[in-house]
Amino acid sequence: MTILEHKPSTAGETDIFAHLESEVRSYSRTWPTVFEKASGSWLRSESGKDYLDFFAGAGALNYGHNNPILKSALVDYIMSDGITHGLDMNTVAKRELLETFEEYVLAPRGLDYKVQFPGPTGTNSVEAALKLARKVTGRESIINFTNAFHGMTLGALSVTGNSMKRAGAGVPLVHATPMPFDNYFNGVTEDFQWFSRVLDDAGSGLNRPAAVIVETVQGEGGVNIARPEWLRALADLCKERDILLIVDDVQMGCGRTGPFFSFEVAGITPDIVTLSKSIGGYGLPLALTLFKRELDVWGPGEHNGTFRGNNPAFVTATAALKHYWADDKLQRETLRKGERIRQTFMNLSDMFDGVSTRGRGLVQGLVFETHENAQKVCALAFEEGLLAETSGPSDEVVKLLPPLTISDDELEFGLNILAEATAKVQA
Repeated sequence: MTILEHKPSTAGETDIFAHLESEVRSYSRTWPTVFEKASGSWLRSESGKDYLDFFAGAGALNYGHNNPILKSALVDYIMSDGITHGLDMNTVAKRELLETFEEYVLAPRGLDYKVQFPGPTGTNSVEAALKLARKVTGRESIINFTNAFHGMTLGALSVTGNSMKRAGAGVPLVHATPMPFDNYFNGVTEDFQWFSRVLDDAGSGLNRPAAVIVETVQGEGGVNIARPEWLRALADLCKERDILLIVDDVQMGCGRTGPFFSFEVAGITPDIVTLSKSIGGYGLPLALTLFKRELDVWGPGEHNGTFRGNNPAFVTATAALKHYWADDKLQRETLRKGERIRQTFMNLSDMFDGVSTRGRGLVQGLVFETHENAQKVCALAFEEGLLAETSGPSDEVVKLLPPLTISDDELEFGLNILAEATAKVQA
């Protein structure tokens, strides 16, 4: 469980952060230490303490920290003077990524998507998707869902549900209408009853939307899971009414729920898909916007960005796809490990009142009716050497996003810490 050599900590190791860095920082407050090295599923602090990572860069490190296969490819590329910054120029690294993505991801799933490099982050991918949907349809309105999270730039923020994040915009967030996510009414009301009614009612006041944007699993929203039948009904509704369907797979794609795309379980084919976080493989910034071939109506340079051509990320993305997606081994392991977490969380739910669980693959949530208990559990876990975050509108969910490559022993080690922390908090 030890990783790399370290140097001793010095007094006042966090002082410069409090002195100079903006008050907007958040994770550094939750985990008040200075990290120095990382390997696989572990981080090491400057003081020499090891932390098991059940956070994985908010889902950007599906293949772990400093994955040796990806690191080797990256180092070789850099040492050979490969292109680092290329805008959207043709490069060998980009060609190899596109060829690999088609061979290992698109073709096996029968997907005929065009690939756009919109910029380095998930919110860039969402912005491109929203702009394209409006351009294709000539409409302005977007339908989003309760408790959704799609990014922090204005367009993506307009389709995000969290009130605190929306308030930070400082301007009205318009041209988006929220609808209830699956099971928002706890099964009392059919979720699509209102949606379909207002779409078809000429007196509803709802402008016909350009698109619907949805996460199949709402990670930031509290690990809310959309049932496959709900997703199929949503896809049918969009198709029947000539509305584009955008699936935001920024956090749940690249195998997080088992299959490469989180929507595969429902058997649907979205019109547009957003990818980022782990698509870069090594934690390097990279985002893709995928869309059906007939939707490619962009003019040259109509949507661009200085850092959309991150060639080192192309290299690590290619290596990750070739190594982890040539067969279904990673998918099967992800589902197996996810089931192990679910069993532990089910046991805790049986042991303690006011505790429940939900999840899919290696995104799993432990839900606390007493909302502040989730934060207490994460705080105790951190003291014992485990990183886990909370999510949900009231931070009521302990959300687990361990690397997909985590070992069984590491998984058990972390689950034991969480179980003990939960027992202390719920006692």
